Amino acid sequence: MEQPSETANRISTVDHTKVVVNGSLIKGDYGGKGTCGALLDTNDNHFVNANDPNYSTSEENETNGIKKVCSRFEQYKKKAAVIVDEYFATDDVISTANEIKELEMPNYSYYFVKKLISMAMDRHDKEKEMAAVLLSSLYADVIDPRQVYKGFVNLVESADDLIVDIPDTVDVLAVFVARAVVDDILPPAFLKKEMDAFPNGAKGIDVIKRADKGYLSATLHAEIIERRWGGSRNKTVDDVKEKIDNLLVEYTVSGDKKEAIRCIHDLKVPFFHHEIVKRAIVMAMERKKAEGKLLDLLKTASEECLINSSQISKGFTRIIDSIDDLSLDIPSAKELLQSLISKAASEGWLCASSLKQVSFCDKKLVEDSIVKAFKAKAQSIIQEYFLTGDVLEVNSCLESENLSSTPELKAIFVKRLIMLAMERKKREKEMASVLLSSLFFPADDVVNGFTMLIHSADDIALDNPIVVEDLAMFLARAVVDDVLAPLHLEEIGGGSLKPDSVGNQVLKMARSLLNARLSGERILRCWGGRGSYPNGWAIEDVKDQIGKLLEEFESGGDTREACRCITELGMPFYHHEVVKKSLVIVIERKNDRVWRLLKECFITGIITQIQMAKGFVRVAESLDDLTLDVPDAKTQFGSLVDRAKAEGWLDSSFSFKRASHMTVNNGYHT
Repeated sequence: MEQPSETANRISTVDHTKVVVNGSLIKGDYGGKGTCGALLDTNDNHFVNANDPNYSTSEENETNGIKKVCSRFEQYKKKAAVIVDEYFATDDVISTANEIKELEMPNYSYYFVKKLISMAMDRHDKEKEMAAVLLSSLYADVIDPRQVYKGFVNLVESADDLIVDIPDTVDVLAVFVARAVVDDILPPAFLKKEMDAFPNGAKGIDVIKRADKGYLSATLHAEIIERRWGGSRNKTVDDVKEKIDNLLVEYTVSGDKKEAIRCIHDLKVPFFHHEIVKRAIVMAMERKKAEGKLLDLLKTASEECLINSSQISKGFTRIIDSIDDLSLDIPSAKELLQSLISKAASEGWLCASSLKQVSFCDKKLVEDSIVKAFKAKAQSIIQEYFLTGDVLEVNSCLESENLSSTPELKAIFVKRLIMLAMERKKREKEMASVLLSSLFFPADDVVNGFTMLIHSADDIALDNPIVVEDLAMFLARAVVDDVLAPLHLEEIGGGSLKPDSVGNQVLKMARSLLNARLSGERILRCWGGRGSYPNGWAIEDVKDQIGKLLEEFESGGDTREACRCITELGMPFYHHEVVKKSLVIVIERKNDRVWRLLKECFITGIITQIQMAKGFVRVAESLDDLTLDVPDAKTQFGSLVDRAKAEGWLDSSFSFKRASHMTVNNGYHT
């Protein structure tokens, strides 16, 4: 039996911090059994000793406060374990996110990160993949990035303890770290920073080395890491959908209800039963003769508690949300759906009051036949583009469709482009953003396309757990690329979204991304940036090209040729660099010729007012350094700001003094 002295002297390596007891530093565990993990989250770093001559009742009150925090943390730990267990059973990302929010203890989210991964490490590949997907889905929106970082720090620190129960801890944890870097929820700098923080001999060093050298340094590492535990989630979803279709078709032919019920049970996807309801009802609308069988199957599944009432309501709601599209293939879809709802409600397995009303308004933007035909062509055009990357060919195909006569179709194309890209990898997402900035659609049509996406986000989220992150990034990227203006985000929201809707979450995240410092470059690189552009240049290459063309122009180059070169860079979202370098040349060399180039670029629309403002602000931020070489730089810059206002390049509210102390990110002032 272990002696008390040995127990007292044991120091856990998990989640350690330092506290002061009677002037001595003691390392304490805030993650182990019977300990309080909240001490790091308070400003108190001492315990109260009633025998201390300096003891006071105010200190006792502070100690009571710490005990309350400890109690809250213990409560959080228990709930976190339950939430993780439930998630592994249901695979319901949205419900899990809502449960974490309802805890209302964001300062402890790092523990959820640690608990989720440590529990997944001791399970099968399926749970490991689920854990990685959940973290990516919760990042930034539900769990603060700093909490994610802290959770991984605690995990790697606890490798020495975890390896006692999980022999392959080093490899599994290394994959989780590498996956987090690939999924952009951990910065690559995490590896070096944590490597330097570990003492010699710690297992955490082995974890970091394995993640860096064994996984992240490998050829095609991203694809290898993403497929390590079973690969694409979308493939899994598609497989389940195919199985649902097969079992429903087989049931309508054979009529063997018992076998169909067994097949539903064997799918083991209770969180996805709404898809069964949706497909069964749509099939009943398409095949009148099969209606009775399909309704009877759903009724039996409900009575046997195989499909719960929430999933049944969700299935019907999804059909209601997509009824206009469904009406293109089934002209009487609304009437048929209303009839099926009435039958299900009368039989007692559907609560009709939980559903929104089916709208019988026939208001449509364009004729159904035109929309249906265009959607098919748009899908083909986009899929071909993802294979070839030929922007000119897309423009040519769209011109042949004569979209100017029906501008609403442009909005439909935008929606279809983003939808298809969100189902694919980062390469296609990047290509979609590049195409969107190359089509030169009117802003109103792009706004309408994103509005349709935002309002259908709740439905999209059922198949795509990370729709918030993806759609928010597409929105932010459209602003960075000057496809949309920042104020368009308010128009896209329209004020009709519910506060807890997925669409509202998308808009909030998009604003947050745009308000971040250096947001433009970060958003530009979100999906890989380099290589997806027609010119294949990285940011450094573009800076070099801009510098060379300005030098050539200053030495007597032609204005028209310089404008052409700027346009051919193919990066309108980065024209603020042209503005910045031009202003520096004007200040350093007092060369007004470059100023005239900026004027020509503004008049012809090559450089927008937003990009002008960003360029001026970037110069304002570097004025202190510029003054070292040009003593009167601030005076000159002030004069240039006044000239730019007079030319209409800058808004009248733009202030030289304010610009020196603020950041402009795509039109947002912070």
